[in-house]
Amino acid sequence: QLVESGGGSVQAGGSLRLSCARSGRPYSRYSMAWVRQAPGKEREGIAAVDSDGTTSYADSVKGRFTISEDNAKNTLYLQMNSLKPEDTATYYCATRRGTGYGLSLAYKYWGPGTQVTVS
Repeated sequence: QLVESGGGSVQAGGSLRLSCARSGRPYSRYSMAWVRQAPGKEREGIAAVDSDGTTSYADSVKGRFTISEDNAKNTLYLQMNSLKPEDTATYYCATRRGTGYGLSLAYKYWGPGTQVTVS
């Protein structure tokens, strides 16, 4: 089970940190990702961490967003800095056992999402 939190409204240039609480299984062999969907647009993968620790970022967030894990707390994070209005979207965390999924949408388990609004 995945549950996101930390969304909200922020002014352009501000920061937010999203959290994704994970439960129900050990995630050491799972790849994790943050995916967002803006109104009227398709979902896009923006940040991912592979089961071997390799991270990847979409060009639109590279240098501004950072994905990280705290395995002791079984939580995935997305630190978002220098937010822009175009970052407004619902943000989802997703996971799947295995490796190599990167920024694709081929994840099996999804959280319900958390809304981020940048004005």
